[in-house]
Amino acid sequence: MPIHIRLTRMRRIKRWHKNSMYIEPLSPGCKLCEKGSKLVLLVTGLCPASCFYCPLSEKKRGKDVIYADEWKLDDERDTDKILREAELIEAEGAGITGGDPLIVWKRTKDYISLLKENFGEDFHIHLYTSGIKEFEHVPDLVSAGLDEIRFHPMPIYWKDMERSPIKKAIEISLREDVDVAIEIPAIPGMREEIVDLIRWSDERGIRWINLNELEFSETNAEKLIERGFDVKDEISAAVLGSEEEAISIIEEMAKEDLSLGIHYCSSSFKDAIQLRNRIKRRAKNVAKPFEIVSDEGLLIKGVIEVESKSFLDMLRRRYEIPEDLIRFDLEKRRVEIAPWILEEIADDLAKEKIKCYIVEEYPTADRLEVERILLS
Repeated sequence: MPIHIRLTRMRRIKRWHKNSMYIEPLSPGCKLCEKGSKLVLLVTGLCPASCFYCPLSEKKRGKDVIYADEWKLDDERDTDKILREAELIEAEGAGITGGDPLIVWKRTKDYISLLKENFGEDFHIHLYTSGIKEFEHVPDLVSAGLDEIRFHPMPIYWKDMERSPIKKAIEISLREDVDVAIEIPAIPGMREEIVDLIRWSDERGIRWINLNELEFSETNAEKLIERGFDVKDEISAAVLGSEEEAISIIEEMAKEDLSLGIHYCSSSFKDAIQLRNRIKRRAKNVAKPFEIVSDEGLLIKGVIEVESKSFLDMLRRRYEIPEDLIRFDLEKRRVEIAPWILEEIADDLAKEKIKCYIVEEYPTADRLEVERILLS
């Protein structure tokens, strides 16, 4: 009697930036994130889940706030900022996040429609959700143009998704014209649970699963420490062992006869590739004539700490400074000036006990300052 042996072809693992890797298919959303061309639209900080690893900051967590990247909206009608931010980073898509966007599903639907109407049907929109509440409105979001929905099942259910409260939400989504995905952190010590989740997802026809490197933040650090986790090195917020767990799982899954894509996204990928490329895109569109754009996409400028706008007029007359190379910043109450000009006049101003600095800051809406050097 002949013996039939089924041979499983090992799927190719593709290496990406900063130790990230994937087995195809890869989400179009991830490809756009890599380019820095995804607008991050936080539609609320409210969420029905209570994941111990949630990294959301104190200013957003549990609060009904809205941010387009780092730009806070005054209220949900303040949509001009969403469109302007998308233009400034030359966005090709958006990731709608929270909190949980389904909690404010009507607002989320309006924003999806807004983005599609202004940037076209090819503008790729993906959404993150716990899927616990308001999941019956997923079809409404798909009808507005949602391209991909990523579910965050809680770790307690990874080994047995049939008991998960979001099973129904996933089933509803799988019947819609939308890519359905799972996204979770690669938690050290939960290898078996993650493998079971991947196999379950493949059986249900889920398109891909994203494994993120687990990270410490100001809001989850205490709970991660309580569970015995540690940082992997002195310069990273990533959790020791998370990356190794994810890579090992992908290498194992590559040997199985699965159809779904598996993507490991490292912490350094998010910072050194995704964020860096996004701020470089924004920098070239917001940089003023007196600012230098660094290789990292940061803005370098001269700063004179004086609160009087009349001081600017005096400087322009005394040193014959072109109008486009100096300005008074009303928000920060200071003079901003071309750094090459300030370096020439700083010694002279120091005699009048006026402090001058070379400042480096992000080109983002919050203008986060990262370095300040005192001249003279």
